[in-house]
Order: sequence, then C-alpha cells, then structure tokens
Amino acid sequence: MEEDDNLPNTAAAEASDSALQRKHAAMIERLSNSHQSRLARKPNSESNSTFISTSSFLSRFSESKNSIESTLSRIRQTPDPHSNPTLKSELDDVSISIADLEKLVAENSFSLPSYEVRTCLKTITDLKQLVEQVTGEVIPRKKFSFKNKSTKKITTQNDIVSEVPNVESKDSVLRVLDSPGFRGKENEVLVKEFGRGNDEEIREFVLSDLKGCDVRLMGNVRALFVHKLIDCKVYVGPVFGSVLIEEVTNCVFVMASHQIRIHQAKRCDFYLRARSRPIIEDSDGVRFAPYCLKYEGIEKDLEEANLGEETGNWSNVDDFKWLRAVQSPNWSILPENERVGTVDISNREPKS
Repeated sequence: MEEDDNLPNTAAAEASDSALQRKHAAMIERLSNSHQSRLARKPNSESNSTFISTSSFLSRFSESKNSIESTLSRIRQTPDPHSNPTLKSELDDVSISIADLEKLVAENSFSLPSYEVRTCLKTITDLKQLVEQVTGEVIPRKKFSFKNKSTKKITTQNDIVSEVPNVESKDSVLRVLDSPGFRGKENEVLVKEFGRGNDEEIREFVLSDLKGCDVRLMGNVRALFVHKLIDCKVYVGPVFGSVLIEEVTNCVFVMASHQIRIHQAKRCDFYLRARSRPIIEDSDGVRFAPYCLKYEGIEKDLEEANLGEETGNWSNVDDFKWLRAVQSPNWSILPENERVGTVDISNREPKS
C-alpha cells in the first residue's frame, strides 16, 4: 500500500498526530501479537472466521481511501464554498467515513501483518489532517473563549459543561468538540452515571482542564478522553472501548477499559483492569496496581463490557519511548503497602 505524499501537513499537526498514530499503532500491534499467540494455542478457534482476508481488506481500504480523497478534492474545488450550505454536511459524512475506516482497521488488526496495520493507521492520520485543512478552507472557523470558574460544589450529570475546552492539541480539539464531559473545574466532586435516563447514547466522555477534583464515573461508556488534569482522583467504571490520557500530573486513576493509552503523565498512580497492555509515552514516575473500584451494579457493568475477569495486564506496561530489553525506569509496580484499599464511590457526597 502506497502513502499519498501529496497530503498537506504542518509541523504542529505532524507532531501531534504522529505521536497519537504511533501510540495507536503500538497498541494495535501488541493486540495482534497477543491474538496470534492465542490462535497458536487454539488453531480451531472460531475467531479465525470473523476477519476478512488481507487482500480483501487492502482492496476495501484502498477503495474507501480513494473515495474519501475524491470527495475532499471535489469539495475543495467548489466555487464560492462559503455560500454553499451543503458542504458542512458533506464534510461530516467524510469524517464518518474515516471513522468507519479506522474501525475496519481495528476489527481486522488481529489478522493483518503489523506493517499493513501501521501503514493503514498512518493513512488514516493523513486523511484526518486533510479533512481539517479542507474544512478550514471552505468553512469559516468560529472563535471560542471562556473563563474557568473555581467553585466548591458537587457537580452531577445535570451540570455537565458543554462549552469547548481550551486545549492546544488539534487532535484533542477534534475529539472533544461534540462530546459531553467535565471541563474547567477546580476543587469539586464531579459525579456522572452512564446508562441512566437519556444518557444511553453517550459514546465519548471528556475530562479536561481539572484541578484538585474528585471524579466519579459510574456505569458503562464507550470511550474516555482525559486531558490536562492536576492533583485529581478519577474513579471510572467500565469503558467499552479505549481510554486516552494526556498531560496529567500528581493524579490517581482507577479505571477499567479494553485499551488504555497514557501520554505525558507525571507522578501518577494507575489502578487498572485492561484487556490489552497499557501503553505509556513521554511519562515518568507513574506506578501501576490492580483495579479496586466498587459501586452498586459494578459487577454487572464489568460483565457487559467484557471486563469481568482480571487479566493481569495492569502490570504488563509498554513504554513506547523505552526500547531496551531492561525494565523501563519510567514506570513501576505500586508497592502493596502504599496501595489504597477498595474504593467505594456509591456515596455521592464528598468525604469529610
């Protein structure tokens, strides 16, 4: 598969998207290796029939990629694009197509060669950059501004902030523009229960620009994005998909997820349950221990998310920036005498 050398790029976007693409590639490659090992032990596994062949996959991927690029090229050449009301919906459709393409790679990564996985992920990253550039050319950007407020109160799902966070990473901005979450809070207890009332359709949840907060997320959510947290304690129920954590300092995280990626974490403790090996990058002083969360109904939530069993992956951490055979100095196992006990977040009230 060839990469499109003509895709536009900037130094800032390259640095941000390249780092996320490398982390995503490393995660998928580890999952692929683990799956191949299981297949070697169980040659008759039914999972062999769930993936399309490599040649069929590459043909389908290439067809989708060419279609996306053709659509973006047509949008770019539209006369007087600023007066065309349909362009935004067309760009939204393109973004959905790219998301579907990324899902296709994830679903078939177990059966694909590692090189093809990395190449496809790089192509997807380039397509996302192209969409962003074309959007900037044909649709005027709105400027957002808001001030963080420092309060002393308990925030529940009825008080979730909806404004756009002031984050620098372009990829981070794209992730959180339309996602509900807690943003710009300080010294608060933030409570959210998923799967209650009208919250069943929530797919992504965001924690951004928090300081000194106690965050309690109960129930199942599809994905969690964490950005710029300082001195926070974050307790999370099962995440069906992935957790991406960026720029966190002096925090404690208790979470269960299929995939966990940690970038730029400093002096943080992670109590995890994960289906794949956690990945860290540009981090130091991070420590790991097993998941220890409790609330009413958590066992059912874990089973529904296919996270009911302890995998032991909390201690199998991959440091993407440490390629030597010896143990990475950037992470360690949290000593048992320093670990917290079971954390029960059933009580909404802050601890006295």
